[in-house]
Amino acid sequence: MPRAARRRSSLTRYFVVVSLVATTLLGCALVWVSSSVMRQQAVRLGTVTASSVGSYAVAPLNAEMFRTGILDDTQRAAVTAATSGFKDKLVELRLWSIDGRLMYSTARNTTTGLPDNTRFERMRASGEPDARIVTDVRRLPGGSALASTEQPVLDVYVPVRAGDTSDPTTSVGVQPKDAIIGAAEVMIDQTVSQQSLADAVRTVTYVVVGGLVLLWLLLFRTVHSTSKRLHNTALENARLALLDSLTGLPNRRLLADRMRRGIQQARDEGTRVGLVLLDIDRFKEINDTLGHDRGDELLELVAERLRHSLRDEDVVARLGGDEFAILLPDVRTVENAARLAHRVRDVFGAPFRLGGMELHVETSIGVACLPDHADDASSLMRTADVAMYTAKTHRTGVAVYDADDDHSSPARLILLGDLHRALEQAESGASTELEMHYQPKIDLASGRTVGLEALIRWRHPEHGLLLPSSFIPLAEQSGLIHVVTRFALEESIRQLAAWNGQGSTTPVAVNLSAHDVATDHVVDLIETLLQRYHVPVGQLEVEITETALVSDRSRVIPVLQRLAGMGVRVAIDDFGIGNTSISQLRDLPVDQLKIDRLFIADLRDDTREGSQVVVQAMVDLAHSFGLRVVAEGVEDESTSTILARLGVDEAQGFFYARPAAPTELPVQVRLPGQRVGSGRGRRPAAPRTA
Repeated sequence: MPRAARRRSSLTRYFVVVSLVATTLLGCALVWVSSSVMRQQAVRLGTVTASSVGSYAVAPLNAEMFRTGILDDTQRAAVTAATSGFKDKLVELRLWSIDGRLMYSTARNTTTGLPDNTRFERMRASGEPDARIVTDVRRLPGGSALASTEQPVLDVYVPVRAGDTSDPTTSVGVQPKDAIIGAAEVMIDQTVSQQSLADAVRTVTYVVVGGLVLLWLLLFRTVHSTSKRLHNTALENARLALLDSLTGLPNRRLLADRMRRGIQQARDEGTRVGLVLLDIDRFKEINDTLGHDRGDELLELVAERLRHSLRDEDVVARLGGDEFAILLPDVRTVENAARLAHRVRDVFGAPFRLGGMELHVETSIGVACLPDHADDASSLMRTADVAMYTAKTHRTGVAVYDADDDHSSPARLILLGDLHRALEQAESGASTELEMHYQPKIDLASGRTVGLEALIRWRHPEHGLLLPSSFIPLAEQSGLIHVVTRFALEESIRQLAAWNGQGSTTPVAVNLSAHDVATDHVVDLIETLLQRYHVPVGQLEVEITETALVSDRSRVIPVLQRLAGMGVRVAIDDFGIGNTSISQLRDLPVDQLKIDRLFIADLRDDTREGSQVVVQAMVDLAHSFGLRVVAEGVEDESTSTILARLGVDEAQGFFYARPAAPTELPVQVRLPGQRVGSGRGRRPAAPRTA
């Protein structure tokens, strides 16, 4: 039996027991209260009758008789005659004097006896009749032989007042009318009354029990039907809580549960779990153009296609909006998961019919697998999400998770924390892990050193020497790039001042990020550092990428104009991969163009004759605007020769010298006009990454 059904059955039994007990207690209480009220009412009526009997009994007498406690035969006969009208109800009548002497009794052969002192005194003190129902009058003080042991009798002590008698005068004077001078003990037969009371109690009991039973049955039926409805509603709510209300697919909560189960099974069996995330490209545009109703209709059609295109064991879920997930609980390889993702994408090849129109829809799909790309359900979802956005960014349709595309991976977060620490060390003046290395730029016409490019390095305690490509993108994403740039500028200018003291005036070029040249702060920083270290403005050059220039021209160009106005030379780095037009070059405040290494590498390929034509065009264009041309990434002598023939002014690369720390840099590199070894006879070095 399901847990919910067992719980409902247990609650039903609990309600039956509790409600029956409560109903029984309520019935007993009602019967007891009703019988008590009726019994008290019978006693009150009997007491009234007894009071009447007592009044009739003492009417022929006078107060003096109650003082003496003696009645003669005539007086006894008068009492008997006065109460003869009550003989069908009267069991026995006794008259007691004020001091407790028996004056009269209807029982034969009874001339002496004592009253019940407790009741007698209570009657005298309260001035009210004292009544009690007894079943055996023989056990009363002065008990009568007239009564049966099973005969119920109402025994009432009625106070006799002087005003009740025919003459309130005694030998000691006239008694006040309300003065109690004795008592009349009246015993009234309660057989009929008790029988009537028993019948009434029985009737009330039947009515109460029947009514409560009917009430309980009605209540039970109501509670049972309500419980059943609530149970069905709870089941429906539980079902809806696990399913998407629009498409009927599992939602994020159910998918997470299936993922946990699938991952646990995969760990036990040593298998692999795959996750495919997809969303609809330009879905917001579809919603805005066609309306949300059409958007919902499209989502339902997408869910239907996905549901019928996968294996039975695969789980298709809607995560929200236009985002869907496919859980692959048993996939052999990452390649198989990628193939399935491509098959899913093919499902979107046919147009979707919305109303009277056909709509072609494209998707971006990300693929991740456990344990290849993640360790748990949360990280598997995250890595698949990273892959999906990679597919969307690069418009590849399908993308498998790649750590290089994951800018928020735990490893990168740890590296970011280490970078924070390294920069804090540098700012505090302590020994830092960040270093500046320098690579010479060679004049191709003379072969002499005409400048140096400053390149930052990070000597990480665990990962060794890291190149800028390992941490500069991380610094740009986190906002630390400004701190990195400040360190690079200050360290380079400080080194320039040190070399100036040694007689070297070789200029140094420092790379600026696109984030740096978007504001004037970098110009203020350069002015401050040049003044602090007393370095001539002409010895500092800055390099910015062409992509940074075209990304935000309105902000970058004023910054470059300020730098040029100061006398700082500006170079456009990685030229050729951006979208800078010829007319834009004419107006740019720059001094050099550095041709991107991709074009330089193509010069070594004999099958790409057009590469030399492209480079020649760049050189001629730059020279026509009075700009010097620098080629970077020169790795061999043949490339150097081709560049010189094409008219390139300067070059740098491993063919001439590797970037090195200031202490490892040859002296001739720092001195202007000195030639640098050509590198002939050396093994070709690996391409430089920074």
